[in-house]
Amino acid sequence: MFDTAAPQRLPFAAGIGLKAQHFAPLMEAPGPVEWLEVHAENYMGAGGRPLAQLRALSERFPISVHGVGLSIGGERPLDRDHLARLRHLCDWLNPASFSEHLAWSTHDTGFLNDLLPLPYTAETLARVCAHIDRLQEALGRRMLLENPSTYLAFAESEMAEVDFLSEIARRTGCGLLFDVNNVFVSATNQGWDARAYIDAFPLEAVGEIHLGGHDAETDEHGHPLLIDSHGRPVVDPVWALFAHAIARGGPRPTLIEWDTDVPPFPELQAEAARAAAILAQAGVPA
Repeated sequence: MFDTAAPQRLPFAAGIGLKAQHFAPLMEAPGPVEWLEVHAENYMGAGGRPLAQLRALSERFPISVHGVGLSIGGERPLDRDHLARLRHLCDWLNPASFSEHLAWSTHDTGFLNDLLPLPYTAETLARVCAHIDRLQEALGRRMLLENPSTYLAFAESEMAEVDFLSEIARRTGCGLLFDVNNVFVSATNQGWDARAYIDAFPLEAVGEIHLGGHDAETDEHGHPLLIDSHGRPVVDPVWALFAHAIARGGPRPTLIEWDTDVPPFPELQAEAARAAAILAQAGVPA
């Protein structure tokens, strides 16, 4: 069994994704950064400098583990070896939080290095819930499930994304990871209202918030096409949506997610400080 009480013990403060080049400044002068997130698959090896640095940082910061390879929405059962490695990592690190994506990345015996969207149907809902039940039992802990960034909608979908996520949380007892940039990307690409999505979202189930950057392109018809790249600063409309979500649902642990073209540490500190300032306006000290 797993504990369904609090989904996490992260502070209601700003964090960043851990990058090896930022180890020294994090140890010496983290500034507004109060917690860290790591991708699970980067720390499944045995020993070495990455694990030694992670151990040292875990003595100073709460750590969130974010998985990218479980393929929770895939048709086949969750990979037992991957689950075992993940359980070993969580037992060793005892992170404050664990999260994964509402996506699939496996087909038959192949693995696709991408997070692909799902149709929101009763069949998909049952499969995702079964996989989350299996994962939570295997880890002995509650997980958070992240809303996706999408570019097209499935014609066969039977329910809205918010309703799909709400039902997953109700059936499995999992929490939700609310990625604000994903909402903005999906809303822009598909032409729906991002604020209405936030207003309908079960914010009471949210245990962590992500803020990231995206690339802006145009499709063959000249319409805007946003790509969730995690390689740029957070744009002003996403900051505004974040402030709206915090005003409605209250503060949550908030991550600056920057995974490609990673900038110098002071730039990440500045993004974290901006998130901390918005949290402070909601009554949480920056």
